[in-house]
Amino acid sequence: MMLTWLQRPKQSKTLESAQTPPGVRIYAVGDIHGRADLLEQLQGQIEQDAARHPDKVRQLIYLGDYVDRGPQSREVLELLSRRRLPGVTSHCLLGNHDQAMRHFLRDPLTGAYWLELGGLATLLSYGVSVWSADPADPPEIAAALRAAMPSHHQAFLQDLELSRCVGDFFFVHAGIRPRIPIAQQQPQDLIWIREHFLSDPKPHPYVVVHGHNARAAIELRSNRIGIDTGAYATGRLSCLILDGATRMLIDTQQGGPQPLPSPTGAR
Repeated sequence: MMLTWLQRPKQSKTLESAQTPPGVRIYAVGDIHGRADLLEQLQGQIEQDAARHPDKVRQLIYLGDYVDRGPQSREVLELLSRRRLPGVTSHCLLGNHDQAMRHFLRDPLTGAYWLELGGLATLLSYGVSVWSADPADPPEIAAALRAAMPSHHQAFLQDLELSRCVGDFFFVHAGIRPRIPIAQQQPQDLIWIREHFLSDPKPHPYVVVHGHNARAAIELRSNRIGIDTGAYATGRLSCLILDGATRMLIDTQQGGPQPLPSPTGAR
């Protein structure tokens, strides 16, 4: 997996000055966590908005954590791997829960922590019950899951990107290690980091758009935008829209698009 960018800024950026390239409209979706019902609703809202901007290059970036916790992980992977919105190019990034599921499928013994991270809900969505196997036998559970998963779901998980950069924005699941060049960021930080990143007040080379850190509402900081609104528990799945210097929000509770307020400083 490689870090992917379309345009490299020449200096550090803050949200006040950050922009997408001319003519590019970005839709970024936060952590889904097994809520296919919300994903289907939000995709419909995005499709309606995208249809109003046929002159734009429209990109949809999902920030990871498609599985676990919610009851419909199988349905989420089916939607993401099969459905394409008209005129919109989709990119799916890797979240820590998606990585943990891949680890479990590849090496059930060292990856067994996934079962306690939220994986039991994902197993149930595929019709795999740990009670039909020895809970102390992760290889047996992994074999049952592999047998239940369509091949295109497994391919989807394997093909997830670590990050994507568009204009002055860097899209990633969790965040970055502050003051480390983007090209030298470690995958573990990109999909797992919390502190050091969340509390850092200084500008980064890009404004970082991330999930992983659930909040009741989108977090707007001068150096980052957090868009994980805890969909599996709150029923609110959020989509950030970036178009030039414009920033708007669509979500499954309040609709939209609606303008976002001005950012605050770091936490």
